[in-house]
Amino acid sequence: MISVLLADDQQLVRAGFRALLDAQADITVVAEADNGLQAVERARELMPDVVLMDIRMPELDGLEATRRICADPALAEVKVVVLTTFEMDEYVFDALRAGAAGFLVKDTEPAELVRAVRAAHAGDGLLSPGVTRRLIAEFAARSKEPEQPASLARLTDREREVLALVGLGLTNEEIAGRLVVSPLTAKTHVSRAMVKLGARDRAQLVVLAYESGLVRPGWLS
Repeated sequence: MISVLLADDQQLVRAGFRALLDAQADITVVAEADNGLQAVERARELMPDVVLMDIRMPELDGLEATRRICADPALAEVKVVVLTTFEMDEYVFDALRAGAAGFLVKDTEPAELVRAVRAAHAGDGLLSPGVTRRLIAEFAARSKEPEQPASLARLTDREREVLALVGLGLTNEEIAGRLVVSPLTAKTHVSRAMVKLGARDRAQLVVLAYESGLVRPGWLS
């Protein structure tokens, strides 16, 4: 059973999400929060598998709440999925930097929300791939000149290649097809890269791929 914490200051939004998620046989909403501070407190108290985190909330915004949850070693297994709107796109890359496993547009289709919760719990990260890639490309283009972190030297040539493909938004199955290896082998390379780079999840691998220059925004076109 996947446990979910809903963090949104709009009661109607929380009620809609709860009804949808609780109707699934493998998902249960364990708590709600209507501000960022409450979200952090309940995450520490309940250790949910997934937190659906709105960006704009009183007392503490969703970005800082995400940062606090992801920085807490005791909450290493908690995955945060940020809820955003196209009008607030500037927050998305910061949320991924802060450790969010991915994000969803708030008016997403119900089936996509359910899939997102399951994907985040499974460690698949970055959701809504098409939108994600366009947004990350935009913000990566505005970011500072890429600098390759020292930790990148720990990767084998194949792991660096896999990291670049993760940065392009490819799934393990797509990576396997590109490299002509089994999906299990691709997953192993991704997992090893995460460990060597100290990445919390797949989403942070994407950020690292951009920030290190392994992937450039123009490659997404």
